[in-house]
Amino acid sequence: MAIFLFEQGSAPLLVSIPHSGTELPSDLSSRLTNTARTLPDTDWFVDRLYAFAETMGCSVIKANYSRYVVDLNRPPDGAPLYPGRSETELCPTTDFSNAPLYRNATALSQEEVGARIDRYWRPYHEAIEAELERLLEQHGVACLWDAHSIPSAVPRFFDGVLPELNLGTADGTSCAPWMRNAAWSIIRDSRYSSVLDGRFKGGYITRRYGDPQRNVHAAQLEIAQRAYMREGDCESDVPEFDDRKATELQALLQKILKSMLDGASARRR
Repeated sequence: MAIFLFEQGSAPLLVSIPHSGTELPSDLSSRLTNTARTLPDTDWFVDRLYAFAETMGCSVIKANYSRYVVDLNRPPDGAPLYPGRSETELCPTTDFSNAPLYRNATALSQEEVGARIDRYWRPYHEAIEAELERLLEQHGVACLWDAHSIPSAVPRFFDGVLPELNLGTADGTSCAPWMRNAAWSIIRDSRYSSVLDGRFKGGYITRRYGDPQRNVHAAQLEIAQRAYMREGDCESDVPEFDDRKATELQALLQKILKSMLDGASARRR
């Protein structure tokens, strides 16, 4: 199985989908609990939600392996993204409900973590970096949209119910104001509940690659899963895509990406 799928487009925008992968290496799967093997923390159907992006000329990169192998949106040194808050690790050992992923609760060795970084994490990031450099060279501007979703209620990470659309720009440092304002104005004026740089300000991918001084602009959208799918009431429920909800949300997402492409076109160097 390839580490990721990549489709190169003609427009100056790369859509990254790091957490919708569901593959597990066999040696890892055999060590996980029964619950963990159902992959409850997957960003379900995000690749399906953004299927329109390729028709817009966007490049798309999508991880094939589960975040339980290695979290592509964490720094390779394991440094916290939100100091003082609960987080899952670079190579997670607990799930979003704080339950252990492994039947044997012993910590992962540094050798195993390093091997996963080399095998799964590094190729994904090398591909992002190479594509952004290509876009920058070809267009004079490059945009990165990091696409995520999460259950609407995860007490480990936040109180209550998460707004449906959570735009993160690292408090405005990962992209220029034109991109931040264009995306946020569309989200803010939609029917969906929303927040800008709230609980989710953008993870490692957004913070690492957003460099407005070089005309490279990055943002993350964390979508509460109730906005496009049926959220189960218990861990045994099978995730279910909701075509009606998804079609409405896709129209909004397409409008956001178009606004970014229009803005990038006006600012080519």
